[in-house]
Amino acid sequence: MKKKYLILLAGPPATGKSYLSRLICHELPETYTVSPDELKENLADNVGFNSSEEKIELEKLVWTYYYQALDLYMKIGKQFILSEYPFSYKQQKKLGELSATYHYDVITIRLICDFETLWERRINRDLSPERHLSYITSCYHYGDRLEDRRRADQLITKEEFAKIIEDRGYNHFEMGKLYEVDVTDYSKVHYEPLLAELRKLKEV
Repeated sequence: MKKKYLILLAGPPATGKSYLSRLICHELPETYTVSPDELKENLADNVGFNSSEEKIELEKLVWTYYYQALDLYMKIGKQFILSEYPFSYKQQKKLGELSATYHYDVITIRLICDFETLWERRINRDLSPERHLSYITSCYHYGDRLEDRRRADQLITKEEFAKIIEDRGYNHFEMGKLYEVDVTDYSKVHYEPLLAELRKLKEV
């Protein structure tokens, strides 16, 4: 019987986890993905929230659904399950329990970046019209628009961003086998050695 793997794409926000996820899924097309952020966006669109308190309650529901999805994929024995998120100590215990229960080897791919570069990427992403509006507002329902995103009431400050990275240990999260990639300069990032290592798992 082939080994089963839970691949965690970790690291602070705006390190390019979604891009790397697509590369991995191309190399391992049988991979099943579970994304907390996709669940957040879907629930925001389908349920919505009217206050910061309601947004917090909706996020609790996100994590309930997230772990249920992981449990299901593991229970039916999917060989590769990939999840991308700025993982922290908050998720480590539950991920460990699920992996142990269903006998999954965990691989952490941690993306790191110089903070000044990371901050520039983060704020540019939040201000982009392509970014889901629910991330930066305390009230959201499907179809809402905000022409000037600098007016959003939940834009994170540089100081808050630095503090949350440090407090949650985004740059130190690690479970199972660790691969670390510095993405400060995207033009110098070569993912092929990492992808080659992952391709070998198909035969193990």
